[in-house]
Amino acid sequence: MEEIFAKLYDMTAFSNIIADPSFLVMYAIAFILLYLGIKKHYEPLLLVPIAFGVLIANFPGGDMGVIQADQDGMVMVNGVLKNIWEMPLHEIAHDLGLMNFIYYMLIKTGFLPPIIFMGVGALTDFGPMLRNLHLSIFGAAAQLGIFTVLLCAVMIGFTPQEAGALGIIGGADGPTAIFTTIKLAPHLLGPIAIAAYSYMALVPVIIPLVVKLLCSKKELMINMKEQEKLYPSKTEIKNLRVLKIIFPIAVTTVVALFVPTAVPLIGMLMFGNLIKEIGADTSRLFDAAANSIMNAATIFLGLSVGATMTSEAFLNWTTIGIVVGGFLAFALSISGGIFFVKLFNVFSKKKINPLIGATGLSAVPMASRVCNEIATKYDPKNHVLNYCMSSNISGVIGSAVAAGVLISFLG
Repeated sequence: MEEIFAKLYDMTAFSNIIADPSFLVMYAIAFILLYLGIKKHYEPLLLVPIAFGVLIANFPGGDMGVIQADQDGMVMVNGVLKNIWEMPLHEIAHDLGLMNFIYYMLIKTGFLPPIIFMGVGALTDFGPMLRNLHLSIFGAAAQLGIFTVLLCAVMIGFTPQEAGALGIIGGADGPTAIFTTIKLAPHLLGPIAIAAYSYMALVPVIIPLVVKLLCSKKELMINMKEQEKLYPSKTEIKNLRVLKIIFPIAVTTVVALFVPTAVPLIGMLMFGNLIKEIGADTSRLFDAAANSIMNAATIFLGLSVGATMTSEAFLNWTTIGIVVGGFLAFALSISGGIFFVKLFNVFSKKKINPLIGATGLSAVPMASRVCNEIATKYDPKNHVLNYCMSSNISGVIGSAVAAGVLISFLG
């Protein structure tokens, strides 16, 4: 009878959990992420799949966790060291499981990030940025965190490639972080992807914190509409629809000429936007890119990235360094945008609300919504959403170009 109970006990996950309590830490992290996604509504489309991936990957014996290959692509399969890229697809699925199949075939090959960028482009309206093109420069300034953390990471012992992958978290764009890490430091993909998406989801917490530290009440009450009335723009867009069609074609061409390594992301982003702006003639393509393809890609990306977050891969000093460095990159990017606005206001009669600089991240449109809420707390009539979107959208382009620059120099 005792043997039966012993076998029943060994059959459950309790024996493994008691032997290795680190599993409990990972469950706690998964539940916290689920709480933030479900209860707090922090990017639930991203956070819920990632959190559930973390949960199922850490149930002992479930074989749902992703096995990280080393820099040469070698993984241990049934006690034998094999090259993941030389293994047939059916062998990966059979010996390593579903999550490893999705991860290595769709993510680590770099397939899903550009596909998601296509969907983001289809869901993005560049109109606010084109109407306020002078504000797009703050999206470039907000990339400060990427390069600052890169230098700091090299100084504390990360390789230049690892530092570049860590710094890109400051761009606040999950697909960009994944794409860059695949090219520069694939062995760090799991923790970097988790950190990038977690901080994206925590935009409603991080932006108000940084803004409160760096901005005065007087600055936050700058009314952009009043500034527009006092100092109206001399540039008038006569045909916005034509401009919105030309813009993605022109941007792709310019980026392809100067930063070719950024084309997989920028090109797909602009293609998705182009089929949206053309209208009825490409409506079926737009619908597929913005809905079914985008949703499927998000599910696969979230679950499999979450599944990389096993206790062995996450609970170590390297990962802790990535989490801390990622937060600094994120906060410095927000700070960079704010300080650039402050500098601009010193030399310009037409003042700009620093919240517009704080939205120079790729977290569209959450960053803009958060900053608009901050502005209306100080003045209910001061709606800055459209102005913030100018910087916010340019931040998407800026982070993708920054990723291309890093890959060119460090890859």
